[in-house]
Amino acid sequence: MVSVRTIHPGEFTFEDLDALPDDGMQYELVDGMLLVTPAPRAEHQWAVLEIAVLLRAARTPDAEVYVAPLDFRPTSRRSFQPDVLVVRGEDVVQGAIQRPLLLAVEVLSPSTQSKDMLLKRAMYAEAGVASYWIFDPDAQELTVLELDGQQYAERAVVRGNEVYDAVSPFAVRVVPAELVRQVS
Repeated sequence: MVSVRTIHPGEFTFEDLDALPDDGMQYELVDGMLLVTPAPRAEHQWAVLEIAVLLRAARTPDAEVYVAPLDFRPTSRRSFQPDVLVVRGEDVVQGAIQRPLLLAVEVLSPSTQSKDMLLKRAMYAEAGVASYWIFDPDAQELTVLELDGQQYAERAVVRGNEVYDAVSPFAVRVVPAELVRQVS
C-alpha cells in the first residue's frame, strides 16, 4: 500500500519536489511553496536554444552551459530552474547546482513574466547569482543585470538589432533580434 502524505502550503520539501512526475511542467520551490509553470511555447524554446548555443560557443574552459530542467538549489528550501544556466565546471555535481551561478537567463513568457522579473530577480540576487539576463522574445529585448552588493544593477537594455558585448561571465556578443525565430 502506498502512503500519501498531505502537504500543507509552505511545507513542500526537496523530497516532495523530486517525487513529482516528469510531465512537461516546470516545478520550482520557494520557501516551501511549490510553483508550477506550464510547458513553454515554441517561441520561448527557440530563444532558449539560441541563447544556449551562443553562450556555449563563447564559454571559457572553466564554465559550463546548461538549459532547464536543471535545478539550482541555493538553500535547503529553494529550487529554481533558470532557462539557461552558466556555472563553474567544478560546481557541477550529481543532482542539483548548489553554488551561485555565474549567469542565469530567463526567457519571458506570458505565464512567467512577473515571476521572472520580480520573484526570481530578488531570489537570484539573494543567492549570489553574479549576472541575470531577462530576454523578452516578443519585444526582442535583453535586460542585463549584474550583482552589485546584495542587489542587481541594470547594466544594459538592448533591443532589436542593437549589440550587447558582454564581458561577464565571459566575452560574448548578443543581438536580441538574432535570438528570435524569424517568420516570413
